[in-house]
Amino acid sequence: MSATNTRYATLLMELAKQEGKVDLYRTELEKVSGLINQNSELSSFLTSSDNSVSDKKARLQQYFGNTLDDDVLNAFFTIGELKDKNYSEVMLIHDFLTYAYQLKGMIFGTVHSARKLNEKEIVMIEKTIAEQIGQKVKLENRVESELLGGIKVTVGNNVWDGSYQSRLRGLKDELLSREDRTETSVREMNEVIKEQIDSYDRQNVSVKSADTNGYVTTVADGIVTIKGINKAMSGELLRIGEGSAMVMNLEEESVGAVLLDDSAEVREGMEVFSTGRVVETPVGDALLGRVVDAIGRPLDGKGSIKAAAYMPIEKPAPGVIDRQSVNEPLQTGIKIIDAMVPIGKGQRELIIGDRQTGKTAIAVDTILNQQGKNVKCIYVAIGQKNSTVAQIVEKLKQNGAMNYTTVVVAGASELASLQYVAPYTGCTIGEYWMNRGEDVLIVYDDLSKHAVAYRTLSLLLRRPPGREAYPGDVFYLHSRLLERSARLSERNGGGSLTALPIVETLAGDISAYIPTNVISITDGQIFLQTELFNSGVRPAVDSGLSVSRVGSAAQSKAMKKVASSLKLDLAQYQEVLDFAQFGSDLDQSTRRTINHGQHLTELLKQPQYSPFAQEDQIISLFANQRGYVDTVPLNRVRDYEKNLLMEVHSSAPHLVQQIATGEKMSVELTEELNRFIADFTTRYKVAVK
Repeated sequence: MSATNTRYATLLMELAKQEGKVDLYRTELEKVSGLINQNSELSSFLTSSDNSVSDKKARLQQYFGNTLDDDVLNAFFTIGELKDKNYSEVMLIHDFLTYAYQLKGMIFGTVHSARKLNEKEIVMIEKTIAEQIGQKVKLENRVESELLGGIKVTVGNNVWDGSYQSRLRGLKDELLSREDRTETSVREMNEVIKEQIDSYDRQNVSVKSADTNGYVTTVADGIVTIKGINKAMSGELLRIGEGSAMVMNLEEESVGAVLLDDSAEVREGMEVFSTGRVVETPVGDALLGRVVDAIGRPLDGKGSIKAAAYMPIEKPAPGVIDRQSVNEPLQTGIKIIDAMVPIGKGQRELIIGDRQTGKTAIAVDTILNQQGKNVKCIYVAIGQKNSTVAQIVEKLKQNGAMNYTTVVVAGASELASLQYVAPYTGCTIGEYWMNRGEDVLIVYDDLSKHAVAYRTLSLLLRRPPGREAYPGDVFYLHSRLLERSARLSERNGGGSLTALPIVETLAGDISAYIPTNVISITDGQIFLQTELFNSGVRPAVDSGLSVSRVGSAAQSKAMKKVASSLKLDLAQYQEVLDFAQFGSDLDQSTRRTINHGQHLTELLKQPQYSPFAQEDQIISLFANQRGYVDTVPLNRVRDYEKNLLMEVHSSAPHLVQQIATGEKMSVELTEELNRFIADFTTRYKVAVK
């Protein structure tokens, strides 16, 4: 018994000892237990919180003709009122009897059968089991028609299963395990079935080790407590009926697991099978263009996925020796990010901000910008509305991005367990390509909801809560995920996995628990400010709070040259703007700073789903650096940029080609580009007057 169950059973035993009626308590509760095991309707009545204690007492006395001892019933229901939410009166009876027989040097257990067994049959089974375990056994009989026939015995953590249901399940598994089921002839299947039937001895009880088998003791809110499976691993996949579960708690006398399927079919007493494998996901190129759930099952109606392999969703991150420095840019196509907060392949750059400030828009634009760049993408939606995810998938399809993208979905309506495993599944899918020397981008949208899902599971598993009710290992939750992003050394193939985790803040509070945790794990953050967003600055990137710890190492030389002063220019503009609010008489230098800041802010605005190529960004920022943008009317800045880029692509494609390499701009190239932009600016200003 667990510590909780022992506590209630001990309390009831203490009351029995105080009254000097230990044997009476045992015999009376044995009678009640025997009736409950044969009468499922009574069992449901006793465990229902809708029924009062007085009604429950009256119903029991009615069944036994008012012969039950009132003191025993009063003590039993007094303890019952103290019990936890997920602990029933039926469980209390079983635990009390287990404890009572334990004090007598016996083990109390249950023999499950499709029909009621007589006393002689039970005694014979008790004798057989006692010989097996070398200790006296007392068994109660529980009728379960779904066993179809035969018996199943549970004593402590041990299960002996000779039921027809178990045999049929074994037959099914054998048939399904054949590699090429579709080509297996009817004759071959008949032979297998005949062989199983011929070798089936109905009197033989097969022994199943408690190391790999167990049974459900409680199930509630997607959490199951299991007796047995003594050799279970953390994160192991368990099979319960037609569903599955993942081990999360390894306790002294029980195992706590989270369901990965609908819990409606799982109930107390169901058998649990160890698979010997941790939770895995399919990987490979077959997942490109697909929408899958949190453990890799297809959701898009395009049929099954022919995976290249299956890999565990959790694995250690690459070591320092297996990595190389991040120095190759991963272009987002967003001017303000590529210029001021550059992202490198293998980096972890956090996107953080309040709700509805454009966090997902930045991530989706980055995915769109990878078209033709030989970068595979993964978008992991955690706790999002299904309608929102559907819109994102549709936008990716419209722009041809689904050809190189996999979408992993654990929606808001899904179990917390699926929301918990989804990012690890996405990471494993990406790692497969990274280990083959390819470049991968993964978006986690978002880790705030991931942390909430983990908090839900942890509290249901009765792990102690800490700050903001999160368990103490919530930092490890995200660190072991994000540390798997890396740029591998050339010896290991040189592949990379770049992560863009998203975190939602409340009222811009980046010092909250989860935001600070993730900030300390990542290599920088892109902070989106609500005030900027509401004032029409899109993307609403706060240049002061946004930073990349990789810095210009992940920028091309050409971009580095034209973007070097941007952050300082915007900082000066913001400082002078705040100062200018208190005075109307501004000197020429202040007016010039404000004018330049206004034009730069306008130039950095960018509509959604329209990523800029690197060469176009460099040309625009070059025009800003040389002061040409400042001479254009503020309301014409974006039109000026559009026409400049069209003109340079059509009239001077050789300049574009040279800039597109990203190499350091030569003196000749700089001068020629300067002359071209000066000439265009003059003509443009004349045209717009």
